[in-house]
Amino acid sequence: MIDIHCHILPGLDDGAQNLNDSLDMARAAVSNGIHKVVATPHHKTSRYNNPKSAIVEKVNELNELLQENQVPLEVLLGQGVRVFGDFVEDFKNEQILTVNLQNYVLVELPSNHVPSYTEQLFYDIQMNGLTPIIVHPERNSQIVEQPDKLYNLIEKGALSQVTASSVTGELGKKIQRFTFQLIDANLTHFIATDAHNITSRPFNLAEAYDVVEKEYGIEFVDMFMENAEHIIGGKMIYRENPERIKRKKILGIF
Repeated sequence: MIDIHCHILPGLDDGAQNLNDSLDMARAAVSNGIHKVVATPHHKTSRYNNPKSAIVEKVNELNELLQENQVPLEVLLGQGVRVFGDFVEDFKNEQILTVNLQNYVLVELPSNHVPSYTEQLFYDIQMNGLTPIIVHPERNSQIVEQPDKLYNLIEKGALSQVTASSVTGELGKKIQRFTFQLIDANLTHFIATDAHNITSRPFNLAEAYDVVEKEYGIEFVDMFMENAEHIIGGKMIYRENPERIKRKKILGIF
């Protein structure tokens, strides 16, 4: 299996804090059946600033350590980029890393809303040859209340990735139900762990795929797995036409 979103690089953000943490996470990933991970440290936040050069150095260092310790895991280049106005400029200045240096980029929205400029920004990103992948949209409170916000972005060419813990229900039944709605409506295309450690935010991709197989069948598992393989190779993914999520009325109120 391939995990396209995790925080395994040491000392860059709120994930692994040192190389021992990274090594523990790598062994846990292998135990979960994962053989490749995309390292996705935060690009720029109020707490972190991780340019491309720093991430390349850390990925090389960690891969060497894994080989020395005979841990059969390959760490690929990546980055989680919070939406901001100078996104395209930073990309052109080689400060932003795409997934495995291909034409997909992981993009994070604020947790409580979708900025008004997001649609225009995604258009600009796509005009520069990239496909934005919205990470964990099921954890965005405005998208939960107004799922058309996500539909409009997906319909215009963006993709999305839900979190394994959202699929398994570890983040709560409400988030799990909404995650299933996204799968039902063809509004998500990948499952990834967003692992930060081996305790509270671990690698649980196998468990998530087990839930998907039970709820939707092995065909959906194959689709999500193949899509992960395709983006690290820069290939087109499998996607169905997105559908709007119908909000149920309760006592006449949406």
